[in-house]
Amino acid sequence: MSLTTSESQDHHSSTSILETIFAPVNRLLGALVSGLINVVDIVMHPLQARLGVRGMAYVFVLPNLLIFGIFIMLPMLLNFYYAFTGGTNLFPQDRPFVGGQNLSTLFACDSIFEPNTCREDLFWRAAWNTLGYVVVQVGILILMSLITALALNQRIAARGFFRSVFFYPVLLSPVVVALIWKWILQQDGLLNALIVSLGGEKIPFLVNAQWAQTWVIFISVWAQMGFFTLILLAGLQAIPHEFYEAAAIDGANRWQSFKSVTLPLLMPTMFVVIILSLIRAVQVFDQVFPFTGGGPGTTTLYMVQYIYQTGFANQTKEYGLAAAASLLMALFLLALTTLQLRAGRSSDIT
Repeated sequence: MSLTTSESQDHHSSTSILETIFAPVNRLLGALVSGLINVVDIVMHPLQARLGVRGMAYVFVLPNLLIFGIFIMLPMLLNFYYAFTGGTNLFPQDRPFVGGQNLSTLFACDSIFEPNTCREDLFWRAAWNTLGYVVVQVGILILMSLITALALNQRIAARGFFRSVFFYPVLLSPVVVALIWKWILQQDGLLNALIVSLGGEKIPFLVNAQWAQTWVIFISVWAQMGFFTLILLAGLQAIPHEFYEAAAIDGANRWQSFKSVTLPLLMPTMFVVIILSLIRAVQVFDQVFPFTGGGPGTTTLYMVQYIYQTGFANQTKEYGLAAAASLLMALFLLALTTLQLRAGRSSDIT
């Protein structure tokens, strides 16, 4: 009993010492916060009296609107202006208006299906490379994400661990992902060292065109799959379990339950995944550029890299041509997203 009393006394004394030490700090922090509130109130009180409670909402939104206007709307307007001006000068006042000349240069082709016949052959090589990449990468990405989400939605051991494992690559920077895989796949990299140790010969993963395309798609799927898996998993968990019980009573097997219950109810989430993955695929750059640099040759040259090289990396910087290409890419994304949204609404109606 005396030991317990002694321990409580020691605890009380240590608590008193801590309170004595931190009391001035707490008072100082309290004074700073109170002073800051008073300063803010000096500005906000007259504003609220003048604008009213509803008007204050615009005051709080104003900083975000300024950031949006400066870093998004202004660059968009400048890009639109540059697309219809020519020359190599950077400042807008030094650029002459040329109308649709930049767009006509991009479309100066005997056949857009044969980039060699085009004046800007790199643009069409990048466009067709991007289209092929989008079709294959998005298809594989959605399929793998759906399969993984269905597996993680089951009652399996260490389900939380596997969810975090699949999501972990999403946390990595795309540049870091590219450099890690480049270190693994280069001529003297880890994978070739393993192949040689097993008696094989080195494979030119980054020099061979087919291998480069394959690995670009594989790495992008590996890096992005966790994000879309979690979205689909959330959609799966939002489906009421009673629907599956009703399907089981009607004698439906797993495939019939998936086709008649899971897939229709998951379609709104699936449309979100399709739109996000398509936009991300069309804009692919930061993961591919440090990995292959667009090579070998122009095998992995995609639209954003073409825009970057034309407007910034080449010795002769053609800002108007790069802006025109980005304008076409934006219109393509807008049309694609609009079609998907309409398809999603029509499917909801039916």
